[in-house]
Amino acid sequence: MDLLQIIVLALVQGITEFIPVSSSAHLLLVPVFANWPDQGLAYDVALHVGSLVAVLIYFRKEIGRMIIAWYRSILYREFNEDSKLAWAVILGTIPVGLAGLLFKDWAHTAMRSPLVTAFGLIVFGFALAWAGWRSRGERTEYQMSWKDILYIGGAQALALIPGTSRSGITLTAALLLGLSREAAARFSFLLSIPVIVLAGMVETRELVLAGESVDWSAVALGTLISGVSALFCIHYFLVFIRKIGVQPFVVYRIALGILLLVLFW
Repeated sequence: MDLLQIIVLALVQGITEFIPVSSSAHLLLVPVFANWPDQGLAYDVALHVGSLVAVLIYFRKEIGRMIIAWYRSILYREFNEDSKLAWAVILGTIPVGLAGLLFKDWAHTAMRSPLVTAFGLIVFGFALAWAGWRSRGERTEYQMSWKDILYIGGAQALALIPGTSRSGITLTAALLLGLSREAAARFSFLLSIPVIVLAGMVETRELVLAGESVDWSAVALGTLISGVSALFCIHYFLVFIRKIGVQPFVVYRIALGILLLVLFW
């Protein structure tokens, strides 16, 4: 890869990973439109590592409390809102983990096309629009029931469909359940941590088995740019969604989906 491709793809990953527009769709489509060669598995892993580091840094205080409370819930049977949230993240990850094991190859082959991505962007964009329009919820992420958590986790599994957006579908489910917009976004960010870790482990295993050569300078630069841009994105997205809502992202999703239909139908 040349320097421009390294920088652009890292920015695309960092900016789109945590907003409801589908980072996988953008990483698939940007090289197509720019006529760039495939960036390779090692670089994909690097971009995910950058996003992971960003969310860990931003929520470091919450994560620290959750880890301590989670251990105390196991060792001493002490439960509080932080331990419940930690268990919620674990429970909410199970459906997408199972779906990934069962349908990963199918999602990365048969479903990986511009037309499928277009329909994913549009269909789930309208679902997000509906959730954002009717949402009047004020519940926080600490007030979810176990049924709510399984519902959001099950919705997250739909993110295997290109164009769906993991953050978008979890936001949609959380808003429909009555969480506030900011609480829905925060829980979506926390849910991303184990998903990114699991995806990174799978990709790293594939990278080792494939024996690809690694351009470590590109990997380091991509990780840095992806992480810094994701950190800023998380902060400003929380401000944006609290004040404005999700409708601008809906408009973008539908416009991009229509563009893809026009170009590839």
